[in-house]
Amino acid sequence: MSASGGTRAIVAALAANLAIAVAKFVAFIFSGSSSMLAESVHSLADSGNQGLLLLGGKKAQREATPQHPFGYGRERYIYAFLVSIVLFTVGGMFAIYEGIEKIKEPHPIEAWYWPVGVLVFAIVAEGFSFRTAIKESNEIRGGLSWGQFIKRAKAPELPVVLLEDFGALVGLVLALGGVGLALATGDGVWDGIGTLCIGVLLIVIAIVLAAETKSLLLGEAAGTEDVEKIKTALVDGDVVTRVIHMRTLHLGPEELLVAAKIAVQHDDTATEVADAINAAEARIRAAVPIARVIYLEPDIYHAETDTAAKP
Repeated sequence: MSASGGTRAIVAALAANLAIAVAKFVAFIFSGSSSMLAESVHSLADSGNQGLLLLGGKKAQREATPQHPFGYGRERYIYAFLVSIVLFTVGGMFAIYEGIEKIKEPHPIEAWYWPVGVLVFAIVAEGFSFRTAIKESNEIRGGLSWGQFIKRAKAPELPVVLLEDFGALVGLVLALGGVGLALATGDGVWDGIGTLCIGVLLIVIAIVLAAETKSLLLGEAAGTEDVEKIKTALVDGDVVTRVIHMRTLHLGPEELLVAAKIAVQHDDTATEVADAINAAEARIRAAVPIARVIYLEPDIYHAETDTAAKP
């Protein structure tokens, strides 16, 4: 996985979540807090999710085969989509179930210092993981807002880790609030309400992740900036006079397919056209290095035909 895949952020999140999951489960055993149980399952699910992201990155590096001639770059999208499913089912639905059960049958929290201490530790650990994800994202985010970055990113790992860590931090605050109110009032219902809120939060994040990764699985075009670079690189003003139409498709986060029909002069020889196509491919790869699969079709430009052919 390339640096843009956010490997450091994934490893940092995995280490933090494993430690937090153990600490939360110990706190649940000693305190009986349902928020702690929901949070421990949440952290365990997050750990599994980071494992899925690392596995997807590894599988995506396989060489192309006759059966999969464009390679396995989309494995990263598939595993990111699986993350959203795990987050929805294991994290969100379990927390909602546990919260409802605790509201139905509340009981006071015992050994309050365990959940409070673990939650404070977890907030610090998740904050470190979130900081790492933010730092890596800022290296490639450019001038995009965080919402735009999550929506437009072609590598799914960083948006997934960002949303998971953000959700974890908010969930920890909710858990701390639920435990705090349960301790202050002596009513365990508040612990269940906190758990229920955690479940709703995780489901919302899972839906956002599923929507974004579904778009990547369906196949997204290159970004506007890269499209303009490719169009500029195609035209040399001599043999290639214009781009009649063009399509781009991400075969993976760092592999782009470019297919274009280009206009050439009617009296150009086959050798001149072939040389112009080779030169255009070289210019495209220089302008947009991830454009690795390029198909160019020469044609004679007719304004009427071009207008009719456009979708």
